Amino acid sequence: MRWRILLTVVSVCTAIAAYHWLMDPLTSVVTLTQSLWNHLFFTFTSTFLVLLFVTGVHRKVVAPSIITARTRSVLNDFNMSCDDTGKLILKPRPANT
Repeated sequence: MRWRILLTVVSVCTAIAAYHWLMDPLTSVVTLTQSLWNHLFFTFTSTFLVLLFVTGVHRKVVAPSIITARTRSVLNDFNMSCDDTGKLILKPRPANT
């Protein structure tokens, strides 16, 4: 949960900073390095976002849902399931016809 929150907060901050960076009238006049120096918040948040992706945080966010889906598919063969917390759910037996 904390990785999702961290990734969401950094992504939102980067998007807001990118909007301010692109709406600055000086951006088209000065060099890229000077523009990034003028907008340090965008520079830091975008660098931090890239570092999060390089270290694999996006895999930690997606991994629990993948594990849950695979577990449900295996349990389905035994007429069972599980909820998002991992609690086992027994389904009623199918009627023999």
